[in-house]
Amino acid sequence: MLRTASPSIRAQLAGYVALTKPRIIELLLVTTVPTMVVAQGGLPPIWLIVATVIGGTFAAGGANAINMYVDRDIDAVMERTKNRPLVTGVVTPRGALIFAIGLEVVAFFWLWGLVNLLSAVLAVSACLFYVFIYTLWLKRTSERNIVIGGAAGAAPVLIGWSAVTNSLDWPPVVLFAVIFYWTPPHFWALAIKYKDDYSSVGVPMLPSVASMRTTCIRIIAYTVVLWGLTLLFWPVADMGWIYGGSAIVLGAGFLWLAVRLYRTPDTRHAMALFGWSITYVTLLFGAMTLDVFVTVPT
Repeated sequence: MLRTASPSIRAQLAGYVALTKPRIIELLLVTTVPTMVVAQGGLPPIWLIVATVIGGTFAAGGANAINMYVDRDIDAVMERTKNRPLVTGVVTPRGALIFAIGLEVVAFFWLWGLVNLLSAVLAVSACLFYVFIYTLWLKRTSERNIVIGGAAGAAPVLIGWSAVTNSLDWPPVVLFAVIFYWTPPHFWALAIKYKDDYSSVGVPMLPSVASMRTTCIRIIAYTVVLWGLTLLFWPVADMGWIYGGSAIVLGAGFLWLAVRLYRTPDTRHAMALFGWSITYVTLLFGAMTLDVFVTVPT
């Protein structure tokens, strides 16, 4: 009888890191630090940035790990996710769950102790929303899963703002809406490529349950609203022309790619839009940061 070799310590450590979905965390942090800069009106204390980033990483990592724990059954079937650590057996379900909950506990007390209670509550609330509203309820039952579930991914701007001010205001609320409306076209573009994967496990992601034309129309609609919200942030946060000009140009590029996908609905153009969506949010928040430091008046 053959015995399966136990995964090495190195492989297990890599598996636990993979549970946190580092690439997604990187994208979340891209929105957190610039928001802190806007809230401060300059560079916040470095220790506060570091403390917020670390706490946010713990919170997001824990939420992502719980998501993998819950979805391990469908991850084993889907081509895109079949190599995740819980599917390959590098990490056990029990170990993953303990790890995930531990990260959330650490995140809460870390942010409470080093940042403030509001940021800690927002971070853990985002995790609970992602797990219970998106993962356990909407993901497998509604085509609007990523629309509503995207609220969890928009929370880092609220956390970043509250870390600096210990309060919330209209600018972070508008930024929350920006990420909320950015998420569906960003994710639907990727889901077009993997629509058969979602169909195979009964997950009603929009491209797997609606026509390509319907999907593309919704991508365009959300992109238009997204563009409008980025322009609304300009006066609401009293930003200058560096941000405003960037919002105009970047939004126009996003909409152009969305319309191109509608006209030529194929995987290649969908993935081009997906790639741009990541570049878009990075450049938009980068322009926001630069605007604060250069202080170009409107």
